[in-house]
Amino acid sequence: MMAMMLGSCSDEGSGPVTVSVIGDPADFAKPLENLPDPGSKLFLETTAQGLVAFDADGEILPALAQRWIVEDDGRSYIFRLRRAFWPDGRKVLAKDVGRLLMARIEALRRLDPAGPLDAVRDVVAMTGEVIEIRLAAPRPYVLQMLAQPQMAILSREGGTGPYRREERDGVRAGALVLTPVERVTNESGDELPIPPWQTRIVRAERAALAITRFQQDKADLVLGGRFSDLPLLVPAGVDRDDVRIDPVQGLLGLAMMKQDGANGKLLEDDGVRRAISMAIDRSRLPVLFPVGGWATTEQIVPGQFDLPGPPAVPDWSGLPMEDRWAQGQAIMKRWRSDNGDPPTLRVALPAGPGSTLLFGLVRHDLGMIGLAVERVDMAADADLRLVDEVAAYDSAIWYLGRIGCARKVHCSAEAEAQLQAASLASSLDERMARVAQAEALMQAHNGFIALGAPVRWSLVAQRLTGFMPSPRARHPLNHLFRSTN
Repeated sequence: MMAMMLGSCSDEGSGPVTVSVIGDPADFAKPLENLPDPGSKLFLETTAQGLVAFDADGEILPALAQRWIVEDDGRSYIFRLRRAFWPDGRKVLAKDVGRLLMARIEALRRLDPAGPLDAVRDVVAMTGEVIEIRLAAPRPYVLQMLAQPQMAILSREGGTGPYRREERDGVRAGALVLTPVERVTNESGDELPIPPWQTRIVRAERAALAITRFQQDKADLVLGGRFSDLPLLVPAGVDRDDVRIDPVQGLLGLAMMKQDGANGKLLEDDGVRRAISMAIDRSRLPVLFPVGGWATTEQIVPGQFDLPGPPAVPDWSGLPMEDRWAQGQAIMKRWRSDNGDPPTLRVALPAGPGSTLLFGLVRHDLGMIGLAVERVDMAADADLRLVDEVAAYDSAIWYLGRIGCARKVHCSAEAEAQLQAASLASSLDERMARVAQAEALMQAHNGFIALGAPVRWSLVAQRLTGFMPSPRARHPLNHLFRSTN
């Protein structure tokens, strides 16, 4: 509907919106397996909507569900599905949606056992068009989680839109042609041809190629930009007015991973983890990545959010870097006297010049305390692994869950016990008190090296209308059109 409204304001001669998303074509072929890659997220939210969706402002919108009500003091969410069809023409029924949705919820709970969906008991088809999500206890942020790409309602044949992949001659290999699922009909009920401005041509490609395509006016929009590719913009001569930064929050940092052998023994030492975490000089990051308004952090949870008080601050936070490095050197001297030379730490980072700059900082700073590091790619076994994700909802629970024990991060068993107790709490006050204890324990454990907020950028051509910076880094393609002016 929004695309039709926008199109009514556009020139008849305006063409398809061409989009490059930074990533790999495999993100389109196996989107659920490649989350949270930008290409996978875009493909799912474009072709396989969930019950609800985010708009560019981060607000919840109807998607497969046309409306919903919340009953029983937040223990029951009842959704009425809109009329929709699978790609093979079968009508979408509530029983099928309920089955697929429950499978998604169970998969997510294995990775995020204390999140908003921890209390879901069942998903029930009440009629052919109505499903109910029943919870054992009320939870905030249920709708926000249902709007995540991993909650897409997807059958073997595909999803329900708002776009559908179309095979079309004359389109180069690797590009997807997406057309609206909802088609305009004439008075006789016959479908009318799809106007060019309603079509989306989407590619997943390397950042350098996407930027080049944009600079050559062969793409209207580049999505999925992160810190790792940010240094490419200046040498490519990109106009500053074409760069849009999303005001996102989330996690950008290095998670220490559970390992065996010498590397595992090194990271099991509480003092070593503390030394590694405090050795990184965050004050140098804004120089490496000059993004307006971007701030560094030393805390896992960047704000109070739903905690009963401010989040915990590391006990070393106020120390000058010289003192931090001196303490780290003393810790590593003790380690050497007991264990010999420490092993080289493997740091997993994505490809890109921004990652090269970050690795240089990590190598220098950990070298200051006597630790050697080597860079490996994200698919390799690693001791320190980059986490770069936008928060799904503004709660301490999201931050703690993303680097909890279920993710194989070096975690605090005591903090995990508090999160489990929070899930069983009989009142909201008790639940948040438990979460606050978990947050303080996790911060003191030093299993995650927080660096700052994630960086998300896009390139937007002046001819493109409808694009908005998003606090969730979500950019629905059906809100865009290409002007010929």
